[in-house]
Amino acid sequence: MSDHRVVFLVYDGVTLLDLAGPAEVFKEANRFGAGYRIVLLSPDGAGVTSSLGVRIAVDGAVTGEPAPGTYLVAGSDVYPRTRVPAGLAEAARIPAATAGRVASICTGAFVLAAAGLLDGKRVTTHWQVAHELAARCPTCRVEPDAIYVRDGRTYTSAGVTAGIDLALALVEEDHGAALARDVARALVVYMQRAGGQSQFSAPLRGSPPRSPAVRTITDRVTANPDGDHSLGELARHLNVSTRHLTRLFHDELATTPARYVESIRFDLARALLDQGHTATRAATLAGFPSYESMRRVFARKLSISPAAYQRRFGTARR
Repeated sequence: MSDHRVVFLVYDGVTLLDLAGPAEVFKEANRFGAGYRIVLLSPDGAGVTSSLGVRIAVDGAVTGEPAPGTYLVAGSDVYPRTRVPAGLAEAARIPAATAGRVASICTGAFVLAAAGLLDGKRVTTHWQVAHELAARCPTCRVEPDAIYVRDGRTYTSAGVTAGIDLALALVEEDHGAALARDVARALVVYMQRAGGQSQFSAPLRGSPPRSPAVRTITDRVTANPDGDHSLGELARHLNVSTRHLTRLFHDELATTPARYVESIRFDLARALLDQGHTATRAATLAGFPSYESMRRVFARKLSISPAAYQRRFGTARR
């Protein structure tokens, strides 16, 4: 590991933090005894302009030799919205063939996918565009809640700052937990953050149901989340059997009435915690039978407690 080449592929529109965050991790690791050599390459060897308008000088054009120890493709806001150009996909493919390991930061996964490097693999990307990656790479198994995913020698990370999490994991893989912990402390970041991407995502607001019957129920639940929304009560409101109502929800929303009610209450509880309500008060206002029932939902959906969620997102003022 005395001269481990860490090659970043950059291109016009690249997100600056996707490059700078992981690069700082590898640079900081060198202070504690690692031997990383950071190299920036562009498809044609010309400097590029980041998403912020900052010009980035590069070390040269993409080539297959010498083989990178680690090959990382940074992300961009551009390519979830448009197709990845063939030239950029080919630039990703060439070093990947000889690299010790291949990784993407955030939406860099779209570039790897266009190059055919994610076929059949478990992957992740930013939660906002995970569905689009799944559509473009139907053989992938996209894990939208993961901070980063390893599948063989291929690594993909979630949105933006998750590139730092991934870089720390790579440093730990190379040099052990103690050195990676020193790097995390120096950069004032978590060695490993708790929970997945879901804790950062916005509440989901899907299209309204097509069926008037299901729309009647979803409107009723949304307007009064703390009401009596048991399966029997909802079915009586529509004058249908519980079995029929369950089938309607499955066909329209791919969920059950109980899970739908839970998701509405969960979204409301998150909003109340963001506004500064206590966890107990948020549970009551959101319609959870108890704080403990709300805590179980947070643990299942976010892998963190309501209190931990509130500490992270309740306020930026201290």
